[in-house]
Amino acid sequence: MNADVVLLDSGGSNFTSLQTAIERLGARCRQSRDPEVIRAATHVVLPGVGSAGAAMQAIAVQDLAPVIRALTQPVLGICLGMQILFNHSEESDVDLLDLIPGRVRRLPASPGIRIPHMGWNAIRRLRDDPLLADLDGRDFYFVHTYAVDDGAHTLAHCTHGQPFPAVVRSKNIYGVQFHPERSGPQGSRLLANFLGLAS
Repeated sequence: MNADVVLLDSGGSNFTSLQTAIERLGARCRQSRDPEVIRAATHVVLPGVGSAGAAMQAIAVQDLAPVIRALTQPVLGICLGMQILFNHSEESDVDLLDLIPGRVRRLPASPGIRIPHMGWNAIRRLRDDPLLADLDGRDFYFVHTYAVDDGAHTLAHCTHGQPFPAVVRSKNIYGVQFHPERSGPQGSRLLANFLGLAS
């Protein structure tokens, strides 16, 4: 596999398991916050651990928002990395990257439904997309308190109390609310599908 993957280093994320999962697929993978390295990558991944406010602050300090917005290669946001692709988050009441329309809202509590949503849940495909090849109905590992708005960008749902977008796409920009690097063979398949996408 000739993919040259950059994990965007926005601070605070544990990259090791994700980098290992991508390298197992035969791709080159490195962390960077250098705009030239990011632009030259065949694929860019926005990992996500932490809060929306902290992630956006790190991106602002490094002046990476214009770089991310201008990328034309496949981009994958994971968990918080997916959420920051949207317009605004209730978490930290912060403006985000504005690449996909919609807001990020706290998952509603209801009887018998624990928040944060943590554990294995199936995704249900709404639209065909190469990213989701052979993955409809498969279980992935989720850890999150917030979810993005539904819309034309939603490729797949998950249900935790109520349906929410688990996979989204807008042009070359993809996002998954779950952690593929913690999701076993199906997570590896999703990452392989992503690496198979061309600019």
